[in-house]
Amino acid sequence: MNSLKYGLYWALLIFAVSCKKNEAVTAGQRYQLSYGESVFYLRNQSADVLVAPLNPKAGIFTSFPDGLSIDTNTGIINVSQSDAGMRYRIQYHGSGGDSATTFIVISGINFPDKFYRLESADSVAFPVYNADPSRTLPGGNFDEDHVANNSGCAIRTNNGQINLTESIRKGLFGNTPQNDTRKDFEVRYRLDDPSGKALNKIKILIYYYDRMQNVPSDLLQTIQDHQAMTFQPDNQPVNTAPLTTLARKPRPPCIVIIGHNN
Repeated sequence: MNSLKYGLYWALLIFAVSCKKNEAVTAGQRYQLSYGESVFYLRNQSADVLVAPLNPKAGIFTSFPDGLSIDTNTGIINVSQSDAGMRYRIQYHGSGGDSATTFIVISGINFPDKFYRLESADSVAFPVYNADPSRTLPGGNFDEDHVANNSGCAIRTNNGQINLTESIRKGLFGNTPQNDTRKDFEVRYRLDDPSGKALNKIKILIYYYDRMQNVPSDLLQTIQDHQAMTFQPDNQPVNTAPLTTLARKPRPPCIVIIGHNN
């Protein structure tokens, strides 16, 4: 009889421990990674803008693509030190095997990595606001210090649009553009949005090639990788492929001018 009670005692104890273990796993699986908002803005303040997960939890935090300043141990994001105009995927991994994912945007502009064919009247590079081509760009002041315009890049100061044909006329690539010529600029801008016109910036690369067949394969691959990491024609969020299958750095965007169709 005592042996029966003894066996029943241990059976109940094992069952209780098992239930608690399952409860812990289930609780871990229910962890929701959230920062309260999905879009974060620079601010006119001396200190860096920091945002933390609403429910802090021990673990490892990673982000994709490169450009987000995030503490891998706490998940705290430094908005001021991150590349703006990008959507990022943040992943949490706990020691117990639990995980969670969320997406956030650091507010600002980006330019599509794209081939612009001048003979097809495709000659204006339009900035994209908050990583969403369907969003309306708020008003603002672009190329605040006129570095780009003074170098021959015809960027409109009221909407950030770059007229590529006009840029060539202004001598961006010299009197006669040559294949595989590139120029880079840092465009400083302020937007009439919740940032309160805080100073923001983006570095861009502009290339010139006579024809598509002159574009080197490594640049073709770079543009393909960039497109997969930012916004695509169907406006999908940041690529969900494993991090090892893609280059991780989508900046600076590549604006490639193609002078002739044939």
